[in-house]
Amino acid sequence: MSEILAFYIAHEVPLLIFVLGVVTYLTRIGGYLVLSRFENIPTPVQAALEAVPAAVITTIVVPPALSAGLAEITTMVVAGLACFRLQPILVIVLGLAVLVALRQMGL
Repeated sequence: MSEILAFYIAHEVPLLIFVLGVVTYLTRIGGYLVLSRFENIPTPVQAALEAVPAAVITTIVVPPALSAGLAEITTMVVAGLACFRLQPILVIVLGLAVLVALRQMGL
């Protein structure tokens, strides 16, 4: 038993990356396998699947928005406005740059 624990301790990060990768793959392939059983995806299921990206973004953004400081709120406003003009990767880079700059200024 101690050999297994020693192996785990020595390789903790690669093992965690591998396990999380397998779990991610299984959940993705599982969704595909379930949906492949349908010839046509029912309209309510299609609507729910289309709502997932907005739900995920909301889940990521709302908690910091409700408990954030001035720097985080300003960054979210800037990134939200940038979404109308810039590509998503540029919005991420801009948001990170604004947040880092505001935190360096002491906000």
